[in-house]
Parts: sequence; C-alpha cells; structure tokens
Amino acid sequence: MSLVFAGVCSHAPGITGRAHLAEPGIRDAFHAEFRAMGEALAASRPDALVIIAAEHFANFFMNNMPAYAIGMADHYDGPIEDPGWLGIAKTRIPGNAALSQRLIKDVMDDVDVAFAEEWKFDHGIMVPLHFLTPRYDLPVIPVNINCQGPPLTPLHRAWAFGAALRRACDAVPERIAVVGSGGISHWPATPDSGKVNEPWDREFLDRWTRNDRAALLSYTDAATYRDAGQGGFEIRTFIAVAAAARGAGTIRFYAPIPIFSVGCTVGLMAVA
Repeated sequence: MSLVFAGVCSHAPGITGRAHLAEPGIRDAFHAEFRAMGEALAASRPDALVIIAAEHFANFFMNNMPAYAIGMADHYDGPIEDPGWLGIAKTRIPGNAALSQRLIKDVMDDVDVAFAEEWKFDHGIMVPLHFLTPRYDLPVIPVNINCQGPPLTPLHRAWAFGAALRRACDAVPERIAVVGSGGISHWPATPDSGKVNEPWDREFLDRWTRNDRAALLSYTDAATYRDAGQGGFEIRTFIAVAAAARGAGTIRFYAPIPIFSVGCTVGLMAVA
C-alpha cells in the first residue's frame, strides 16, 4: 500500500512518570492531544507503526553504536526502565519480523542500516505507545537514529533515511504509519534539566510544519548543543518524518512543561 500516517511527539519520561506533579490544566490538555493523535492514527487503519526514536543507551552502546537501526522481531518488551519510575507497566508489544525485513532490504538500497532481532523498548518508544496504542495491539517496528553518542549522523543523512523509508513503505502492500519521537530542546541529566528554549523550539517547529528542507538541514550540532542542549540532537527524528511524509505539518500542541523537562509537542504531517 503506502505510508498512510505521519506525526511527531515528545517522549520525555516525566510525561508519564511525573504526570502527578505537573500543573493539571496544561498536563491534561497535552495528554488529550496525545490521545487524539492516537485516534487519528487508528483512523488511518495502519497495519504497522514505525516509531523513529532516539535510543538512550538501553540497547546500543559506544562499543558498537549504529547510526541507524531497525528492529526485526515478532515481539518486543518494555519498558526497560523501572515501571514505577516511568509510570508504565511492563508489557509485550507485537512486531512484524517479515515486514521489517522487507522494509530494511528496501531502505538499504539508499541508506546502510543495522538491524536487531532483540530490542528492549525504553521511554523513547514506550511513552508514545502509552498514548497512541494503549492496548498495545498494533505491530510496531522500532527505529533508532543515534542522537546521543557523537559522532552523530549528519542532518542531511537523517533526511535521506526518511526518504528511503518512504520509498520502502510505498513498495509494500501493508498500510504503514510513521511517528518520530524526541526533544525538542532539553537538557536531560544535567544541572539545566527542566530548562526549555521556547523560541528555539517554536522556530524549529515552524520549519518543520513548512517542511522546509533547507531550513531544517541548516542547523549545526554545535549551535544546537548551545541553544537546545544535547536533547536537541533528537531533531533528527522529526527531520526523518518530514522527509518521509513530504507534506505540510500541523502542531496540535506545544508548551514548555518544566517538570517534564521538555517543550511538549504533538504534531501531524500530511502524507503527500
């Protein structure tokens, strides 16, 4: 069939693990839009959900860090973190190894990727699934873009990966949804944790909604680190979704929620 749904969202662990500490009005508005995104996802009737996330040293380490990795298993388990800390119970999530393999083979025509038959999901995937597929009944294909251990893949390669993923999705008979999860500006596990650069976030999201390739790829890692923290490197997941979807985006929710340590985002993008 083809790509039938595209969107982006935040994945900070505080979204679920510290929900009780957030101001109720803004928390509830954010969670409502997150769930509405899940309803839109379900309405697209996907056969599988590709989640492009940053993997926070849960499975891949500096002794062997792939720039890109795609899961290729019939099931996955998560969260790898303590369930009480994250606020999400441990569960088994369905995959689709055969579909993953076909997508990987097609992506490899353009971008070299690693693949993994074992993968423990961390908050980068589990937080989105908690809101988007709360019954955990939709097969998931996890994707990791290395956003944490420099040297990082260049932004133009993240775009190329998204474009390759789109071509792969269009080549299979299944209906595929893709969601990118990540930042935007945040400084996790540092003295600046809780800081959010709202103007920087809003400028990035404006570029993303316009699907302005040149503007999205104009960021440098040095400037991103200065202005958006090491968590800002996760813009790669949003860029990959923009390349895959090809359309214009709509931000359904954005607001800094310091107790969640991030500017919380829910966005949809037209598939063109």
